[in-house]
Amino acid sequence: MFTPLFGLNRRGFLSAAAAGVVGTTLPRVSLASDLGSDKPIGFGKAKSVLIVLLSGGPSQLDTLDPKPDAPAEVRGEFKTISTTIPGVAVCEHLPKLAQQTDRWAIVRTLAHREHNHLLATHVALTGRPTPLPRGGSDLDRVETRNDFPNYAAALDFLRPRTDGLPSGVSLPNYFIEGPLTWPGQHSGFLGAKYDPWQINGDPNDKNFRIQALAMRDGVSTDRIQSRRQLLDTLNSGRGLLSGLETESLREHQRLAYGLLTSGKLTQAFEINRESDETRDRYGRNKFGQSLLLSKRMIEAGVPVVQAAMGIVQTWDTHTDNWGKLKNTLLPQLDQGLAALTDDLQASGLMDETLLIVMGEFGRTPKVTTLPGQTIPGRDHWAHAYSGLFAGAGILGGQVLGQTDAQAAYPVTNSWSPADICSTIFNALGVDSGATIYDPLNRPHHLINGNVISNLYTGAPA
Repeated sequence: MFTPLFGLNRRGFLSAAAAGVVGTTLPRVSLASDLGSDKPIGFGKAKSVLIVLLSGGPSQLDTLDPKPDAPAEVRGEFKTISTTIPGVAVCEHLPKLAQQTDRWAIVRTLAHREHNHLLATHVALTGRPTPLPRGGSDLDRVETRNDFPNYAAALDFLRPRTDGLPSGVSLPNYFIEGPLTWPGQHSGFLGAKYDPWQINGDPNDKNFRIQALAMRDGVSTDRIQSRRQLLDTLNSGRGLLSGLETESLREHQRLAYGLLTSGKLTQAFEINRESDETRDRYGRNKFGQSLLLSKRMIEAGVPVVQAAMGIVQTWDTHTDNWGKLKNTLLPQLDQGLAALTDDLQASGLMDETLLIVMGEFGRTPKVTTLPGQTIPGRDHWAHAYSGLFAGAGILGGQVLGQTDAQAAYPVTNSWSPADICSTIFNALGVDSGATIYDPLNRPHHLINGNVISNLYTGAPA
């Protein structure tokens, strides 16, 4: 089932179209430019960004930064295979990726300071630490409206759309575990209006359907348009609201109608339009079909798409690290990414789509066994972890950054989530001077790190 954040369903759409939601204190934005004609490398190369999030944190040692000469308690159980990059190896369970590394830049020195899932997820999806003080319990770190907006929300605030398409779509599930809702998934202090769209459902299910975008039987697009014209006439003669309130009301009505009448968006969600051969290439599983649906979102023109592999903490392999990776996670990731990049390459969309594959952190270099468990795994580790970058002008066939003999710490330059954030907005053509002001009128620069220019130049870290 499809539900935008906070439970807005089909009735919610029609209610918004009929009544609107009146805002109170609103954030604002400044676009004062400091670029002039000297734009950073990679500026404006991407029309869309697809973030493949591996929630829980995959092991760098068992994926993209293996250390075959390390002691057994560090290197783990997997062997390595060569790639198309001379002298570079990856895990043996990524054979398709190994043959397609000419498309990817492997970054082995991502790093930050948050070893807690909730704090790390917020910083990964916003480029900012949470506004809460460090320490405390997990219940102090859950999602709130004090959070910094994620990438899709910030872009929607900067560039409101008028074509009925959302600025961001996240799929196939929201990250919630028991009472804990992972922060960084919505628009934070910008308000619910800018929340990305959230799909909660399995695109691999034969009954998968986007309920909220289906109009009631007997209600056609023409009828919706007729109702809108009537409502516009009534609104123009009411005189009950004025100024900001009137504009807020009309904006919500416009968005609701645009979503209801956007045939382009509706068709993009109809994954059954794809051939059986195409669906098989991606893998008949939730992740593979989520990547296929993500590709359809990009084809439709959605600028920021986030696809999660698994539910929250799927990659949190404290136990049975090698069994989970070998039997499910790595084969599905390998197959899905290969099919995705094949299709984007064939259609030409690779040139204008920035692809990022990452977790919120990595795993400990040393193998551990939790108390009461018998199957070993690896714990949380944010000092060094790996990611994949491709498309939109990025030079494939390269490795950026080098870690020590245990993949524990960078020995060359490292990059933070703030740098990833800056790279994303720069690729989307967002002015480096863009500043959001929150409801308390505090300024927040969107681009607060360094663009990872090495991705475009091929220069060593």
